[in-house]
Amino acid sequence: MPTGAGRDSMGGMTKLSGREIAEQAPEGWVYLLERLQTRLRTGDFATGLALVNAIGAAAEEMDHHPDLDLRYGHLDVRTSSHDVGAVTERDLRLARTISELAAKAGVALDKAAVAVLELGLDAPAGERLGGFWAAVLGGEHRDHNGSDDEVRDPAGAVPTIWFQRSGSEEPRQRWHPDLWVDPSEVRPRIDAAVAAGGTLVTDEFAPSFWVLADPDGNRVCLCTWQERD
Repeated sequence: MPTGAGRDSMGGMTKLSGREIAEQAPEGWVYLLERLQTRLRTGDFATGLALVNAIGAAAEEMDHHPDLDLRYGHLDVRTSSHDVGAVTERDLRLARTISELAAKAGVALDKAAVAVLELGLDAPAGERLGGFWAAVLGGEHRDHNGSDDEVRDPAGAVPTIWFQRSGSEEPRQRWHPDLWVDPSEVRPRIDAAVAAGGTLVTDEFAPSFWVLADPDGNRVCLCTWQERD
């Protein structure tokens, strides 16, 4: 069994680090925000539906179930171990099985198309705001890493909002998007953004995240799993 993928003393699967996941995940899968993800380029609805059925049968047999989002032309797949709150060896095994099913169906995996959007709200006291945004969005106000700073949609349909402590001086940017991508996607997206008139504000925090701005100065962060374990 790969290093870091062992069982703990209680018999449960242990959390894998971002580096372990990147090294062991099948080709075409990416690690974003505690989930292993890919996009299957099915080309049509019938092929996607057949793959959903095949994946569902395999998941039942393994007793480990992914999240599936079927659209015309593609199928998005996300897997994590909910009892651990992270990616474990179970998810790697499931990803390998899904990759094999996709290969048999002649379907390619497209990791470049996979990304996760979060919304960061800069506020002097974010703990005062979570209840409001949970009510408006119909989400759950959650404690995250020891502070009350996150609103999450349990179904994953609405982007997570997290609260970043800031000063109170005006003017200040209040909202900024955080886009989580595979590390291999960072440079192409930065190059494309700069070519479109944007600027790279800072790479001081790379490879965890890069800050970019559009021509009007509105900022966005490109984020990866790197140097976060």
